[in-house]
Amino acid sequence: MAAPSGRRNGSGGANLWVSLLLAAVALRPVEAVSEPTTVAFDVRPGGVVHSFSQNVGPGDRYTCVFTYASQGGTNEKWQMSLGTSEDHQHFTCTIWRPQGKSYLYFTQFKAEVRGAEIEYGMAYSKAAFEKESDVPLKNEEFEVTKTAVSHRPGAFKAELSKLVIVAKATRSEL
Repeated sequence: MAAPSGRRNGSGGANLWVSLLLAAVALRPVEAVSEPTTVAFDVRPGGVVHSFSQNVGPGDRYTCVFTYASQGGTNEKWQMSLGTSEDHQHFTCTIWRPQGKSYLYFTQFKAEVRGAEIEYGMAYSKAAFEKESDVPLKNEEFEVTKTAVSHRPGAFKAELSKLVIVAKATRSEL
């Protein structure tokens, strides 16, 4: 299965691609997805750059780091979920506000992976909550590289509620 061109797809096809990838991994008995680890953390306003990171996989070989700066309001409870395929060659990192839309004004963000290269990355201005659906950022608001999903200075409109990354082990990790 080929990854979308540019490592993301700003349309509804993005969710379909992630679902198909995760289903394909889960359907192969040798490569079932392990139970994800979910950790809560506070996203704090104040304009200062903050980071939160978690490791996953044997020997904590994969790391997901969320770095951001935001303004307005008070702390918000967010979550980071990490999971690996059973063969530990793929991992996922999802960072989101479980209550849906964030009311903070993000001046910057970056979700970075270590020990793997991103095959799919997407950013959302609104996370699914109750009957609401995820609302992706516009393609021009963020960029996806081999190791990060980050805002585009001057184009990002300061709304962020969710980030999704699917990554594959780098050759040196195999």
